[in-house]
Amino acid sequence: MTISYQFNVATASFAGFPKLLARWKGSVYKLVFKEVLVYASLYIIISFVYRIALTEPQRRTFEQVCLHMEISVNFIPLTFVLGFYVSFVVGRWWDQWNSYPWPDRLCFLIILYISGTDERSRLIRRTLVRYLNASSVLLTRSVSIVAKKRFPTFNHLVEAGLLTKEEFTYFEDLNIQYAKYWVPLVWFTKLVDQAKNESLFKDPSGGMKQIMDELMNFRDKQAKIWAFDYVSVPIVYTQVVTLATYMYFVGCLFSRQFLDPAQKYENYVADIYIPIFTLLQVGAPVATSC
Repeated sequence: MTISYQFNVATASFAGFPKLLARWKGSVYKLVFKEVLVYASLYIIISFVYRIALTEPQRRTFEQVCLHMEISVNFIPLTFVLGFYVSFVVGRWWDQWNSYPWPDRLCFLIILYISGTDERSRLIRRTLVRYLNASSVLLTRSVSIVAKKRFPTFNHLVEAGLLTKEEFTYFEDLNIQYAKYWVPLVWFTKLVDQAKNESLFKDPSGGMKQIMDELMNFRDKQAKIWAFDYVSVPIVYTQVVTLATYMYFVGCLFSRQFLDPAQKYENYVADIYIPIFTLLQVGAPVATSC
């Protein structure tokens, strides 16, 4: 879920961005704190065993294992794998947003070409817009949990006034294996043609073609949204990223241990109990892979 925060940074204020970092809802902290706690617990257990439970010869062996893991984890191209995957997923997410079919342009054309003030013209305009909204709701029910909870059954569309009982019967009788969100658009087309035959559609400059072109664009965007849900990110990509991330940080449980400074290993000059930067490094990949 996207959390809006523009209001918090709309104007410059003292400690504005630190306050933004402290937000919990929708934050990276809320997303990864469980994984970071589990990782920190495992790290502490291994460190405790190294410092307390092992004998001196066993500690030397453990240190050699840690030094070897420090070299080995660098063989995993975590930065490249995560960079590719995040770029792919964020691009897909943004493309979904840009592909959402908004009915506004069609509504403007309907008002322009069916502009009569009589009851029949007003009813046709309302019915055409209702068909567009019904089609959008039928689409979002198949791809959004929020929309599915709002309209758990097709009867709820009738209760909301998006479909009449007669239209609902026609819709139910249509035996199609796949999604039927496009059916109200067929009714939309027939009603526009009916309005033209009744001389309610003013078409001095190709208005019918303009409406149909816009309707086809609306339908194409619906199909793209549905395809985004139907065709998932290839599972092999997710598996590669998950394996690379988890294997890398399993190795870091050993390679990031603070070894005995008395042994004078290279880059091990201080003995620190809490690996702060390692925990920060754990949080970022986990957040991106989520």
